[in-house]
Order: sequence, then C-alpha cells, then structure tokens
Amino acid sequence: MPILEKQSSQGPKDMTALPKVPVPPLHQTLDMYLRCMRHLVPDQMFRDTRAIVEEFGKAGGVGEMLQRKLLERRDRTENWVYDYWLQDMYLNNRLALPVNSSPVMVLPRQTFTDHKDFLRYAARLIGGVLDYKAMLESGAFPVEQVRGQLTQGVQWDPLCMDQYTRIFGCHRRPGPKQDAQLGPEPSAGTGTGAKARPEHIVVACKNQFFVLEVTLRSCQLEEAELMMQLERISKMAANEEERVPPMGILTSEGRNDWAQAREFLMKDATNRDTLDMLERCLCLVCLDEPSGGDGGDGERAMLMLHGGGHGKNGANRWYDTPMQFVVGADGVCGVVCEHSQFEGIVLVHCTEHLVKYITESARKPAVPAPSASELPVPRRLPWRCTPQIQGLLGCSAEKLQRLVRNLDMHVHTFSSYGKEFIKRQRMSPDAYIQVALQLAFYKCNGRPVPTYESASIRRFRHGRVDNIRSATPEALAFVRAMTDEWEGHTDAVRMSRLQDAIKAQTQYTVLAITGNGIDNHLLGLREIAQELEMERPDIFKDETYLLSNQFILSTSQVPTNLDMFCCYGPVVPNGYGACYNPQAESILFCVSSFRQSTETSSQFFTRALDNSLRDMAALCSRCAATVAPATPTKTTTSTATNGNSGVNKATATTSTTTTNGSVSVNKAAAVVAAARVAATATAAAVASFSPVRSTSQTKAAAPPRPIRPRPPKESKP
Repeated sequence: MPILEKQSSQGPKDMTALPKVPVPPLHQTLDMYLRCMRHLVPDQMFRDTRAIVEEFGKAGGVGEMLQRKLLERRDRTENWVYDYWLQDMYLNNRLALPVNSSPVMVLPRQTFTDHKDFLRYAARLIGGVLDYKAMLESGAFPVEQVRGQLTQGVQWDPLCMDQYTRIFGCHRRPGPKQDAQLGPEPSAGTGTGAKARPEHIVVACKNQFFVLEVTLRSCQLEEAELMMQLERISKMAANEEERVPPMGILTSEGRNDWAQAREFLMKDATNRDTLDMLERCLCLVCLDEPSGGDGGDGERAMLMLHGGGHGKNGANRWYDTPMQFVVGADGVCGVVCEHSQFEGIVLVHCTEHLVKYITESARKPAVPAPSASELPVPRRLPWRCTPQIQGLLGCSAEKLQRLVRNLDMHVHTFSSYGKEFIKRQRMSPDAYIQVALQLAFYKCNGRPVPTYESASIRRFRHGRVDNIRSATPEALAFVRAMTDEWEGHTDAVRMSRLQDAIKAQTQYTVLAITGNGIDNHLLGLREIAQELEMERPDIFKDETYLLSNQFILSTSQVPTNLDMFCCYGPVVPNGYGACYNPQAESILFCVSSFRQSTETSSQFFTRALDNSLRDMAALCSRCAATVAPATPTKTTTSTATNGNSGVNKATATTSTTTTNGSVSVNKAAAVVAAARVAATATAAAVASFSPVRSTSQTKAAAPPRPIRPRPPKESKP
C-alpha cells in the first residue's frame, strides 16, 4: 500500500474518537466504477454494463434504496463495512492459507555456529515477543499518525490501533462455510468470542507441538531459562518412540477439508484438549530442520510461504495462528502471518521490534543458566489418530506438495535507482512504481488488467483497507505511448502521459485512503441486498463486475527499515503477486505466480519490470535534458495539491509544482505546448480504446504487442 509520511504520538488511544468510515455518494461510486472498467472490457460488454449501472442508479431505484440502508447501518455500527469485508476477503474464502492468503516476512539468513547458538537465537526471539506484548499491554505503545487528509488545516491524522490487539492470543478456526475468529477479547470482527488470556506459547519441533509456559510465579522467563526449556523441547522431539502424527499439515488444507478434519479430531477428548491449547496460545515458534538448497532470497521466501512441503517443514506449522515465528537450524528465519487479523504494516512493526531486540540482546553479557529443577518441564501436546484421520494426513501432504511445485517465486533487487531518484522527478515513488507495474504487464501481455493495491483506511474506526485500482485509463495511455511501434510518440507526449498517469494514481489513492474507494462501497451494497433477502441486483451478476474482482495483478508496498522483506502468493490462478519495498537507491520486488498457468512467468515479468523502470528513468532524464539553459524572459509558477498539476501558458520556461507525491518538471515553452496538445489526443485515444480490436483497423490503430513471446514454462517435478 502507499506509505505516507508517518510519526508516532502519545495522544489519546480511545478509538471511538476516530471518525466512522464514510459511505461514499452512490453516483460518485457508480461513475468511478464505469471509468475504472471502460478500458478493461470490450465495447459491447461495456455498453451492456453501462445500461445496467444506469438502471441500478436511477432515481427511486434499487441502488438508492440500498444506499439508504447502508447509511442506516453506518449510523448504528462502529464500522459499516468491517464485517462484510472480513467475510468476503478472508472468512468466506475456502482456499488453503499457505501461499493463497498468508503473507510472510523473510529475515536475513543467520549463521549459527552450533545447535546451542540456534536455540539461543530462538530464545532471544521469544524474549522479544514477550517484550513487545508487554509494551502493547502497558499502554506505552504510541498512536501512529499519518499526514492529514481528512480535515483541511490538520497536519496529522491519528490511526486506529485496533489491529495491534489481535497479534497475540487470537486464532482463526475453520468452518464448513465460513471461518470464525477467536481471541482473548471481543473485537470488531465477525465471530470473535472471548477466551481466557493465554500465558503460553506453542513450540513446533520435528512436527510435534509443545506447550511452553512463559511466566513462572507471575514473572517472565529470562533468556537463559527460555533457552533451557527449548533444549528440553529439542531433546523430547528427538525421541522417536514418543512422536505423534504430524497434525499441523491439516491446517495447510483448503478450509472446508480442514474444517471436516477438525470435526473428526474433536470427537476425542485428548484431541479437544490439544486443540484448545493451540487455539489459546500467544503464538507459535517453529524450530525448523535444515531445508537444503542455496538459501537464496527466492528459496527462503518459498520456504516461509509453504515450509517446503511435508518432506521438509510444511507440517511444522499451525497456519491458523496469527503469528508463527520460524527459526531454521540452517539459518532460514522469518514470520508467517494469518492475514485476517491484521494488515502487513502490523507484521512489519512487530518483526522490526523483534530483530532489534535480538540484536541488542546479543550484546548483553551472558546470564548463568538456572537450575533445571526450578522450571516446569514443557509438555508435548498429544493426539489420538484414527485410520480416517491418518488418511486425511496423507491427502493433505499430497495437496501441499502440489502447491509447493506450483509456486513460482522470483525475488529481485532493482539496483539502477531507488525512491530518491523518483522524488527528484517530483513524483510519488509508490505511484511511479505502480505505473511501472502496468507498463511491465503490458509489455508482457499487450493488455491492461484489473489491478489491486491495498489502501489503508486506518484513519477511521476499526479501519482495515480498501482498493486502489491502479489500471487507470491514464496508465493505459502512457503504456501504449511507450510500447506502440506505429504511433511514433515523442518524448514530450510520453512525459505528459506519465504525468497524467501519476496524477490519476495519486488522486485515486487519496480517494481510497479517505474512505471513498469504490470496492468497499460496492461490496456493502451487494451484501446489504443479500441481508434484505433480495434477488441479487443485476449490477452484481454482470460479467464486468465479476471481471473487476479478478485481480490478475495483486500489489502492495510493504516498506521496511531493516534487512528483511515481505512476500505473498497470487490471488488468481493466472495472476501475479507483486510486493515491493522502495529503498533510497534500489527497489526490492517479490513477484509470485503459479507454474501451472501458461500466461505467467515470475522471472519474465520481473525482467519486463526491470526494463520498464529503466525506460521510465531514461524518459525522465531525456526530458530534463531538454530544458533550455538560457535565462527566460518570463517565469510563471503554478501550484496544485493532491496530484493536480497545473501548467500556465508562457512564452518561456514554466515551473509547475505539485504536492502529495505528484509531478514537478521544468520545460521549455515548446515542450509544454506539445505536452498539452498530446494530453488532449491521449484522452481521445483512451475513450476509443477496446481490448478487442478488428483486423480491419488501420495500421496506426493496430494493437500493441508484447516485447517478445513468453517463453515456454518448465514444470518442476
């Protein structure tokens, strides 16, 4: 998601002081919906959609009635969209959590000198978890703030901190049709029930689960005590005679299958007690076996996402737990996040705290080990396994292995430049990268597709995210100008269209983060119609609406200040997951896809992205070089906000400045005039664009072509 400048405040933590998420005006959303989809569907499909939308939005029609019901819901609830969004995005999703839903944070590879060094690192990590938890519970955690967007003249907007309460001690329980969230305290989400506050973590080792109490006589265990307990667990797990079946692999199943398997487990009292301890733990710490391989960024990313399958560490997990901290004996470390509880920025903040805590702990003098008799022996969690459950374990292992073979992950650092270069162009780094992603996809496929970029709405009470639809008409006009071999566009035209694309991306970003995005609003209208037991309105049965939610590009900016990175899988079978982290002089990309799709290749897309970023930088440099060195006879300055750039007619140099991540360029008058003429031509070109073109069209209107045919995909065994 785009990251605005952020600071912390010791201000009030009462989230009821935050405004409620607004319900956008109906016709604003409908107009924006049509604008977002006009260039993504064929002409006839769009004409049909426009008629359906007009019927839905007509005076006194279904749309206005549903809008009134949404406004009533806003008045009587804390957050009118939260439950709808949570169910649609996560709890109703029946796909398996690994790769499909759970993002991961990959830490730098560690170098452990021996087994004790490995366990010492894990003990320090647990110490960091307890330190972070204590900070949250003490009220010392500062309220985060971002640059003001809601009220004119207000410099900083406070953010809702509710997500931080769901890091520890919560759980996602599978259901046959819908999952439920469990936690020690009620929250805004659906299905959340109160449970006793936990004081234990669960340690996974060799596919076994052990209960580790982290307090003794109301005092938190010290590092030496934690390490002693981990040594005990390691020895207990090595005892093959006491090993139980690898039940953790069941949580890697599709949610319906896992819900059914859980019902079978619940028939036995021993299994019920074990499940209760797992569902009430603070978090999981996974002590992984060496995985082999080269330990490169891409390999470590995949190991975090799926554990390497049942033959490696895929069963050494419990995917329903919000936080799983992975420490591999070969130094492969990271965090696996169950995403329904909180967003990526919470994962980043917690993980950064742990890394800093571990680093600082390593500098402290060693504390003598305590007497083993003073500490309770960790408890292995037992399972009763029937032949039926044993068969389910085999099926789960096979499905996970197919997922392992299918995932195509490429981690790439673009090192030619980073966000500092982009800022020098007076452009928003996030908007610039989003436009580059559009250009890369267009180079590979010759068409635009629905694109998702997460937009935080934490400025509002219990706010989570909405969607920034980055495949704008302006982005399409730019990528066509950069790739169309027939038009012969000048650099002035291309730069003008790049500016338009950046401006459109910035404007939509502001719309989404201020609660005026279209996706949550359309979702609310659809769901409230279902609550009223109405027949689903035609707008939500329309092929265009279904296509609009097939996000072939699923993107997010997840910035970190430390040497680590976030990644996740694609959300559709023929799509890409693209997570990126802009640094001062480089940009890290994690691109995922599925090998079974003949339409995708993570490496090929990354190569196109690399070329696109170079092409955009070269364009910016060439246009900057066109500035005349002579002193102009007249200078005019125009300032615009929220990405609106202004150009004043002048016979000499014109300086245009924009704020909030927009474009600022100095050009000679001739270049400015050419850009203005080109912008008019662009609008006409986009208005007439259709992804399906007739072969009888003229040469100048021929469809753009990929940079080269996609290479055949090799399937790994």
